Amino acid sequence: MDRAEKRELVTGLNEAFSSAGSVVVAHYAGITVAQMNDLRSKMRAAGGTVKVAKNRLAKIALQGTDSASIIDLFKGQTLVAYSEDPVAAPKVTSDFAKGNDKLIILGGAMGSTSLNADGVKALATLPSLDELRAKLVGMIATPATRIAQIVNAPAASVARVIGAYARKDEAA
Repeated sequence: MDRAEKRELVTGLNEAFSSAGSVVVAHYAGITVAQMNDLRSKMRAAGGTVKVAKNRLAKIALQGTDSASIIDLFKGQTLVAYSEDPVAAPKVTSDFAKGNDKLIILGGAMGSTSLNADGVKALATLPSLDELRAKLVGMIATPATRIAQIVNAPAASVARVIGAYARKDEAA
């Protein structure tokens, strides 16, 4: 890799770290190429990215970003997973680590907050942004439905009472 490629990689990583909602750092020693491709495809489907970069270049890319506090995690064979959705990268990485003991989560960052491995796993248990939006819309729509039912209920009751009196008069 020549200097221009390194500069381009550092610039790309710096932009990714700056715009990422969360960043996860993990050791990947012993993972096969097929497993790594599986992790990348799962992360891509969730809207995130997995990169393997030299630690020195990753540390340079982290400088000046909110996630700069995780520079100390870059020792050994590390990979970086990041996504704009703060829950997507931790969720996919944690799920993959449950099925593969060779992927060891070291920690990460969410904005300017640095997380240890337990913090990343706790973040992974939260619902995603889309799930939260769906719940919020459901909560907003439910009261409107109930109000419509309550408003219509007295009218329906009056109609039933009048109908009952009409049937009683017809029978008499």
